[in-house]
Amino acid sequence: MSRYFVTLSYDGTRYHGWQIQPNGDSVQARLQEALSTLLRAAVGVTGAGRTDTGVHARMMVAHFDWEGDAIDCQQLAYKLNRLLPYDIAVSKVEPVSDDKHARFSATSRMYRYYIHTVKDPFLKAYSCEIHYPLDFAKMNEAAGILMTYEDFGAFCKSGADVKTTLCEVTKAEWVQTSPTTWYFEIRANRFLRNMVRAVVGTLIEVGRGRLSLDDFRKVIEGKQRSDAGESMPGNALFLEDVVYSL
Repeated sequence: MSRYFVTLSYDGTRYHGWQIQPNGDSVQARLQEALSTLLRAAVGVTGAGRTDTGVHARMMVAHFDWEGDAIDCQQLAYKLNRLLPYDIAVSKVEPVSDDKHARFSATSRMYRYYIHTVKDPFLKAYSCEIHYPLDFAKMNEAAGILMTYEDFGAFCKSGADVKTTLCEVTKAEWVQTSPTTWYFEIRANRFLRNMVRAVVGTLIEVGRGRLSLDDFRKVIEGKQRSDAGESMPGNALFLEDVVYSL
């Protein structure tokens, strides 16, 4: 049995997230179907994470196990790109050790949430349009507070099936890319379901002056999703990076 990593990117607009769904199309299902077709055997794939409906990935990693002859990775990547739909692209396929796991071996993941403050038809699909003034300096102060906590139950989707709400956030900041465009970047060892979109929604409440920094701390310490801000639209969220130890 040999294990292979597949590194891919996708536009999540048309999909009900990464994970296979009973009543909706998913990226995992498309990749699994394409691999099974090309290798002429049933192939299951495991991803580094579970992006939600409409969320995109500039980098996702998945693994699959193969009992047959050694795979020509470059050729398989080429054929996958010919077979997969236009909004899913494979950058590489590579053999890895049997104990390397796409999800559990990842040491960190990084997301970015994009916003713009002036109407722009070319940003609408991949960025969230905000029409009210925001205090980004205050939002960055609040973002820094995230790195002083480890329990983020306040930002976990209600009813989510998780064993723990502990995460180690190692980076959280707002970055301005033009006079009217920003993104929020957050890196952690793991993320809870809906966590980034809930964090962004709560930081925006700080930026609007509806929550003070002390209020923000109380939201985190209270561990209640109902106390945090709204979940922001998924179309502006990108999984940007997944890191593995050597």
